[in-house]
Amino acid sequence: MIAFRPGLLPSVLVLLLLPCLIALGFWQLARAEEKRELMAAHQAQQRAAPVSIDELEQYPDLAYKRVQLQGFFDARHDLLLDNRTRDGKVGVEVLQPFYDQASGLWLLLNRGWLPWPDRRIAPTFATPDTPLRLQASVYVPLGEPFQLQGAQPISGWPRLVSVVKPDDLWQQLGRGGLSYEVRLEPGPASFQSDWPVIAMSPDKHLGYAVQWFALAAALFSLFIYLGLSNARETRNEPSHRPA
Repeated sequence: MIAFRPGLLPSVLVLLLLPCLIALGFWQLARAEEKRELMAAHQAQQRAAPVSIDELEQYPDLAYKRVQLQGFFDARHDLLLDNRTRDGKVGVEVLQPFYDQASGLWLLLNRGWLPWPDRRIAPTFATPDTPLRLQASVYVPLGEPFQLQGAQPISGWPRLVSVVKPDDLWQQLGRGGLSYEVRLEPGPASFQSDWPVIAMSPDKHLGYAVQWFALAAALFSLFIYLGLSNARETRNEPSHRPA
């Protein structure tokens, strides 16, 4: 019969850590699957024809739903979404109210990314002053957006923000508007609009899952080795009993 004596402290540590490591591995696998489904949904929506704002209420899931807009920008109430990066460069995303004449609703339209290399100088950009026909997609955030503590909007306009909250803007301006940010597709009115669908790819989640499972396997292997080694040392200890 093989003796096994790992000791009390190693046993307690393994009982606490091993389930956590395995759970983290399965959590990363679940996240990878979520990202695959999200990317598939995005691709499906990008192939679909755009709909009018009035038709949105027919769809239970608005994420990445393409919409057809016709109306004009309000260039007096611009928002600059801070801390946006592209290719290692820091900048802002420009959001402006857009009045959709067909639905009679205001939309907070994200025109895309602009570089902001010198924060002492406000970024400058032009706004079309004629009615436009545009295509865009509804952006639904996955969860509560991360907001830097202490990041306060500057007074006046354009306003620097760290989180996009369309309903707060409509309440402040006294307007009826869509509750979601709408992201403009590439075109004459857009800036750099290569919107990242996900921040981390499914493959990276799989890589993290492998790491957690590898740590769990290493911990369990070390536990087995320690138990067998301790038992062997105990068996080989000389007996001090009198002959």
